[in-house]
Amino acid sequence: MGDKKVNRRDFINSTMRLTAAVAVGGLAGMAVGKSNSGQYVWQIDPFECTQCGRCATECVLSESAVKCVHAYDLCGYCDLCGGYFKPGVKNLETAAEYQLCPTAAIERKFIEEPYFEYVIKKDLCIGCAKCVAGCTSFGNGSLHLQILHDICVDCNECAIARACPSDAIRRVPADDPYLIKGNFSPDEPAEWVNKS
Repeated sequence: MGDKKVNRRDFINSTMRLTAAVAVGGLAGMAVGKSNSGQYVWQIDPFECTQCGRCATECVLSESAVKCVHAYDLCGYCDLCGGYFKPGVKNLETAAEYQLCPTAAIERKFIEEPYFEYVIKKDLCIGCAKCVAGCTSFGNGSLHLQILHDICVDCNECAIARACPSDAIRRVPADDPYLIKGNFSPDEPAEWVNKS
């Protein structure tokens, strides 16, 4: 048996990846269980999305099925996160007046100096895309929007798709329901999923 030491950051990253993989498996199972093979579901192409904010208001549901998700493999775990803090903020405190998200749906957790983890609280996210716009303009774009199929009722004609100015919402096969950012192999689950 080798005496390979694991540092704290590697341990935390491994734990986060395992948690995300289990959560992705659960979400994928719900999405597949909800739809039959050969059918299609609505999804947002994160590379076409312009973060216009209409996903929060145009969904037929009172709580939009669109939520922010986090591609952890792309994240820099920065102290100054463009998706968390308002632009130009000088004080890096977690008080509401410094946060970009209007509902405090992003939880900031200290990992180790100078790294922080940003977790999306699905129940608080309204799909407004303010954090996505901030992350895209200042960071590496690890935050993006997705239609979560455990919430979506899969309308015949999606109201959000009709209102989308960039035609970023389209039908995708139900057995491959999520369009994600990052360099993921089809054999490994993506680690972008909400942790709440």
